[in-house]
Amino acid sequence: MRIAVLGATGRVGRLVVGQALRRGHEVVALTRRPQSAPEPGQPGVEVRRADVTDPAAFPDLTDVDVVVSALGIGKGDGPGALVAGAKVLAGVPVRTLWLGALGSGPSAGAGGGIYQCVMKAFVGRELTEKAAADAIALGAGATVFHAPDLWSGGVSAGRRSIPLEDYAKPLLPPHASRATVAALMLDEAERPTRAAGILVPVGRP
Repeated sequence: MRIAVLGATGRVGRLVVGQALRRGHEVVALTRRPQSAPEPGQPGVEVRRADVTDPAAFPDLTDVDVVVSALGIGKGDGPGALVAGAKVLAGVPVRTLWLGALGSGPSAGAGGGIYQCVMKAFVGRELTEKAAADAIALGAGATVFHAPDLWSGGVSAGRRSIPLEDYAKPLLPPHASRATVAALMLDEAERPTRAAGILVPVGRP
């Protein structure tokens, strides 16, 4: 499978690239800074410059099978980066997997009261943009992952993705490792969930 990874230099994106290669896939790493791309020069990786704020220059992706977006809001990004990314990918005629956040939009409150308070305190205004970007992605037919608080760690052997409507509100604030979320997005790329909509990644290393 040929997988394009948007946000390939981010903490989740780098893990998606590395895991995809280990699974035997080809990777198109999409990044604003090609010199910072993961796995430089490694067979199976093609790097393309991609800036979501410049849609006219966004690379053609008709040669890939699926796009995995691990796009986040970086320190140097102004407001609107996520929405711009969702709009760009909405125009790409390829299946898209989009990384969102549990506690935004339709999943507000799904992580429990404590978790939602933490999200509002530390994510704050970004929740509105995340929800807007998710809505665009969902409207274009993407599968959206509403990931809980992301930690370091390995891939959980018991990982699974749960449709939001079936996700039971936890007693304690939920979290998952970035590696587990990366693995679940690749699992979904390989074996799509029928009419997935929003999926919540679950699993602890």
